[in-house]
Amino acid sequence: MRNVTLLAFGAALAVGMVPVVHAAESTYPNKPIRLVIGSASGSGPDIVSRALADRLYGTWNQRIVVDSRPGVAGILSAELVLRSPADGYTWMMLTSQLMVATEVYTNVKFDLDKSFASISVIGSVPFVLVVNADLPAKNLRELIELAKKTPLRYGSAGAGSSEHLCGVLFNKLGGTQMLHVPYKGVAQALTDTMGKELHLTHGVVPAVMSAVQAGRVRALGVTGEKRNALLPDVPPISEVLPGYHNPLGWYAVLAPLGTPESVLETANAAVRQAVKHPQFAEQLKGLGLDMTGTTRGEADAFRAEQRKRIHDVVKMAELDAKD
Repeated sequence: MRNVTLLAFGAALAVGMVPVVHAAESTYPNKPIRLVIGSASGSGPDIVSRALADRLYGTWNQRIVVDSRPGVAGILSAELVLRSPADGYTWMMLTSQLMVATEVYTNVKFDLDKSFASISVIGSVPFVLVVNADLPAKNLRELIELAKKTPLRYGSAGAGSSEHLCGVLFNKLGGTQMLHVPYKGVAQALTDTMGKELHLTHGVVPAVMSAVQAGRVRALGVTGEKRNALLPDVPPISEVLPGYHNPLGWYAVLAPLGTPESVLETANAAVRQAVKHPQFAEQLKGLGLDMTGTTRGEADAFRAEQRKRIHDVVKMAELDAKD
């Protein structure tokens, strides 16, 4: 009789827990969300993440805490997110940098394509090749000529990063042999470019724009297929180096696989609403971004297309993390 009573109590408890779980999901979010980025403070992902966090706070009245965890081109941040509960309260900002790194490094302990669920793609932006203000090269052709005569150093956000790929492609197609100097984040590389410790670096528009406007670096080329609205006088690198495959920076929000579907849909709706809000859209345009704000299915398709594109470019460039 006692066993029957216990079984009945257990069944009642299990049934009673179902609406509690659904209630927790339906009131999502009811506590702060951590948005982990694999880049340093002041980088493009950091700037975009903080802008998104501010807009989502206005929607949810819940804080989005931007957690900067730079290292190994974003791989450390992904490992951190995958160690977190799949409950919707830990997000990751996926960028092209991390996707490039998972193509370059052979000892990655996770499958980027299978370990994360898409929330939304926020937008894309080109990288900008910037040189220190004292470098005599005033355009890309002069930079190539100078690099063939003088040893030049270029910085990146780390071996295997998108900025590294930009430099390798430039060397390969321009016939130059500029030395790669890896940093933990592009902000440090930019600082040393401004300080004349480096000759040049690459960074997405949001990361380098203030330095360009202040005259502390000079923008010579963008990686997109067309000129960027914020840098109308700066040509695409492909105009000078035909075959340059236009690596782009982009920002997508993911969560660990296993996060409840209802939570992912709620997050997607909020992110899309934020991206399409006139004030936020204007803010992103001011950072040089082309906004998207995709559905989850569109984000999955975008990730698959970018994986193929990055795989092909890394193979063509023969990129190695040791280069």
